[in-house]
Amino acid sequence: MFTLIKREIEDHIAYFIGAAILSGILIVLSILAIHVHEDSEPIAFVGLLIPAIIVLIIGLPAMGVSQMYTDKNRRISAFLCGLPVTRGQILAAKIITGILAILTFLVPLTITAVVLLRLFAPLAPIYSGYSGLIFDIFIATFLMSFACYCLGLQTGWTSSKITPTLGGVALAFVLVPLILVKGFGLHIAVLLVLFIIASLVRTWHRFMSTSL
Repeated sequence: MFTLIKREIEDHIAYFIGAAILSGILIVLSILAIHVHEDSEPIAFVGLLIPAIIVLIIGLPAMGVSQMYTDKNRRISAFLCGLPVTRGQILAAKIITGILAILTFLVPLTITAVVLLRLFAPLAPIYSGYSGLIFDIFIATFLMSFACYCLGLQTGWTSSKITPTLGGVALAFVLVPLILVKGFGLHIAVLLVLFIIASLVRTWHRFMSTSL
């Protein structure tokens, strides 16, 4: 399994680099924003996430498509199935790789947010009540990113790469306003979990039953 995951990471390293760069840009912007506007409401800095979320919603389906579409057209999955490797292991390695790419973006950003909160909370009491918000943002952003990635896995078997991209754009127009209205709470998390479960079940069924 480790070898399969390593291969997936190497084949799609560009997405990991992009996630790291995007996370680094947001970290720098967050530090600068708080340093310049120490007396501002922390909730205002959530706006920094919106452009990044849109990029993720469009980019992550592309990663899912790339994993499925490229392997199918190059017959890589068929070759791997000739080795002592099951289809389930191949698909699981792809999904784990997608999760690692999402965490590459989220973990450094979340750690930075926690550190900034601890540094500035004693100086500005208004920051002390936002520790729970960071957790909610992390969960919602992870689930949303994973949902978009699952969308790419579902449509990766098609002959066109345009469809998943358009699907990502459509999802952006739905999810971003939904998060702005509902917030990063339980409602959005439940909706995303249901979407993820349905997507993974459908992807698993297609991958296990379709000719590679």
